[in-house]
Amino acid sequence: MPELSHKTRRRLSLLVLIVGLPVYIVVASTIVTLFERPPILVELAIYVALGVLWAFPLRFVFKGVGREAPPEE
Repeated sequence: MPELSHKTRRRLSLLVLIVGLPVYIVVASTIVTLFERPPILVELAIYVALGVLWAFPLRFVFKGVGREAPPEE
């Protein structure tokens, strides 16, 4: 994958957090509600796993976003 500029990563991360994450939350909760309600600890484990799972494919976008832009840009 080509290297994204710092400015592009910042914009993309904002888009993911403002649009993508709420959509993911709605989809995940809808899928979980399709099944019979599991015991509370199992349900908690499912939501914790889904809460962490979304970030792994997008870690390249968030990498270094909180830092100052490099001087060469």
